[in-house]
Amino acid sequence: MLMQSWQAPEIVSYASGDVTGDGICDGVSLFGVKTSNSPFTQHITLVVQDGKTGMITTVPLKSNSGYNPSLMLRDFTGNGIDDIMIGIATGGSGGIMIYYLYSFIGNRPQLLFDYEKFNRKFQYDVTYFDHYKVQLFSQRNKTTYLIDLSLRDSDYLAEIYDSKGKLKQPISGFVNPLSGLYPVDYNSDGVYELLAYQRIAGRFNADSLGFVLNTLSWNGNAFVLQNQNVAILGSKIEKNYKHGG
Repeated sequence: MLMQSWQAPEIVSYASGDVTGDGICDGVSLFGVKTSNSPFTQHITLVVQDGKTGMITTVPLKSNSGYNPSLMLRDFTGNGIDDIMIGIATGGSGGIMIYYLYSFIGNRPQLLFDYEKFNRKFQYDVTYFDHYKVQLFSQRNKTTYLIDLSLRDSDYLAEIYDSKGKLKQPISGFVNPLSGLYPVDYNSDGVYELLAYQRIAGRFNADSLGFVLNTLSWNGNAFVLQNQNVAILGSKIEKNYKHGG
């Protein structure tokens, strides 16, 4: 019987900053077990060493395996103390990501953002209509967006619509779970908002129609929706097309 070799956890990402709130820099690390001959990392764990006392606090993550684990420190709540943002790629074709955001004041971890809760809250309906239109309905804020497909490649449109622009059959698309979460200081006040990306897909995952962009800000208790936009993909202009002006 072959014995599987044991690998010790190692630091896979590191940052320093005051996360405990005492004005002294702390060491913040992600530890994980790397897979031989693969970028896949397992047993990813948050470890914080208090810069003043040397005390080490370990925080296990619910989703603790994936690719390219990383962390960054920013103030997301406006209290002047760094929070800890963790990102892990799942490696799937949809570019789906794992994200956690922790406050660590007084060496007490508090989960401020959980990607799974976000994905459950932000749900959408994507429906194709006649005349090259796709409607996206955001259930969270009861808002509708209309995507125009008329500039898409003629072969692409012919698979979906007849010569009169009528749907050949009913089609529903979907919106992927969170694929990007970025800190953005919109007000240049040192307090960061979260910009969340979710990819809009048509008939299948590779049939990308654009992205839903949700900006989230801290209201004192939770991250709430500040604004929402839909970004669409452009189409290449045919060579014989001349832009009027």
